[in-house]
This record gives sequence, structure tokens and C-alpha cells, in this order.
Amino acid sequence: MKKLPDLINYEKTPSIGIIDTLIFLSSQNRFQMFRLCFLFCLLVLFYSHPLFLMAQEVVELPINFEDESIIYSNTEKEYFSNIWNNQVVTNVSKPTLTVYKPAPGTANGTSVIICPGGGLYALSITSEGREVAEWLSERGVTAFVLKYRLVPTGEDGTSEIMNDGDQVLVKAGKVLPLATEDALNSIAHVRSNADQYGVDRNKIGLIGFSAGGAVTMAVAYGYAQNNRPDFIGPIYAWMNVVPPHPVPDDAPPMFALCATDDPLGLAPASVQIYSDWITAGVPAELHMYSKGGHGFGMKKQDLPSDHWISRFGDWMEAHDLIPISTP
Repeated sequence: MKKLPDLINYEKTPSIGIIDTLIFLSSQNRFQMFRLCFLFCLLVLFYSHPLFLMAQEVVELPINFEDESIIYSNTEKEYFSNIWNNQVVTNVSKPTLTVYKPAPGTANGTSVIICPGGGLYALSITSEGREVAEWLSERGVTAFVLKYRLVPTGEDGTSEIMNDGDQVLVKAGKVLPLATEDALNSIAHVRSNADQYGVDRNKIGLIGFSAGGAVTMAVAYGYAQNNRPDFIGPIYAWMNVVPPHPVPDDAPPMFALCATDDPLGLAPASVQIYSDWITAGVPAELHMYSKGGHGFGMKKQDLPSDHWISRFGDWMEAHDLIPISTP
């Protein structure tokens, strides 16, 4: 059989296209035709996936503070953790923001920076990061997934945190100031580039899960004018690693959430920070589910906690952060 270029002269036959080529191949080799169609369908599915379409850019954040005793011997790694049954990222030494923009014409000016959890040893990047960003961007919110600096680990950070015992709090506490700086720098970056992102400088929120909730609360206790979040969302925040602080005079409104049966015993801390906020006269809302466990994020467990993010959406509507949805 002659090769395709020998039989078809594209310069002399400018009208020929991909359909003509596929028809030619089908007459010569049906298996080749099947392979091409299969690959074409895979490419269409991949490039039309919402996560691909929305992830428009990755921004490297500055590093102003480093701890010389924290040494990263391994490079950043993303993989599926069988222990956590989740996609994770470990060994983040260079903080970044991944931008998820709403569809053209749908942005409402609000932005949310998302801090995935993982005990400061890893980031649950999908269920507590990318899928949250997707949900928000579908509702006109410009979302940013923050990869903040983590405890240096070996091949599997999720395995190490399960075996480090009392050292977990020591190591996590040591890296928390670095992660907090990364979150503060992310807010400053979004605020200083608000026009570029098409967002309101006064509607920049920070939401975090578990250890990401600890980062969120550390930010809420220690911001300056240029990196103050306009609202916060500590979700089953791991407050064990955050030193106690008074509520700032200009503390941002809070949406807090946890499950009573959290196996890490985090429910009382969520109640406490909610109580601290309302005692200080700062707007706050608390959702405490009887069941949900820990680390559920956007996972489905056939429980009411599966719909927690809709309650966050209701709260955002009440605070004029997103338009009120129609039934």
C-alpha cells in the first residue's frame, strides 16, 4: 500500500481536510481508522474537562522568610495516596497559586483562595482544592488553589505523618509560619493584581481545610492591611497547631464548619473560634454536622455533610459575595 503523502498532494488539493483523510484511511486500514477516532475522542474529553479549562495559569509566590533548619531534599510530587484514598501533593518548597477563572461574562468580582489540608505534610489537592475551585468558578467566583510550603518528607508524606507520632505537632508547628506567610503573600498578590484578575480588592476570601484551616486561622490572627482577608472559612480547622490569639479588632467575617464525629476531635475548636468571633462582635456562622468524619472535602459519603459547600454558598449570598441564586 502506498503512503498517504504519495497518494494525496495537499498543495494541489487544498480543499481536502480531516474528514477526507479519515475516509481514505478507512478504505485502506479500518484498524488505523479506529485508532485515530479513539485518540481524537480522548483528546476532546481531556481538553474539554472543566479542570483543564479553568486552570489558566500558575503564579509563583515570593518567599520572604525561610527556616534554614528546614531542608527539602526531595522535589514536589503529586500522586494518589492509597492511605488517604486521595490525590495529594507533597514536598512543596516553592509556594504557588493556580488560578481558576469563571467563564467569560460570569465573574462577580469575588475571589477565594483555597488552602487544602493534609497535616502540613501533604495537600489533598483534589477534594480540598481543585474541586472546590471548580464549584466556586461555576458560580462566578475567581478561585485560587494555594500550594503552601510543607514539612519535607520522603517518598510518601501521607505514610510519614501516620508514623511520626508526637513529632507531627513539632514538625507541623515549625513549618506553619512558612505556610502562613505563603497564604498572606497570596492575598497580597491577588489584591495588588485585582484589575488583572477582574476581582474586587475588598472581596478576597481565604478558605482552608484541616491544616489549611490552621493556616487560614493563623492568617486571621496575623495580617496587615495589604494582606487582610475580607472573609474566612476554616473548615474542620486543625487548631491544635495554632497558638491562641485574641480576635483582631477588624477581624473578617467567618464561616466555620466541622463534624461532631471528627476522629481528630476538632469539633470543640470550631465551636470555640465561632464563640470567640461572636463574642468580639464579628459576624460568624457555624455548621456542625453530627456525622461526616474528617477530611471529607468534596467527597461524597451519602451524608448531609456532602452538601456543606452549598451552605457556604448560602453564606456568601447572605454577605453579598455572590448573587442570590434562583430556585
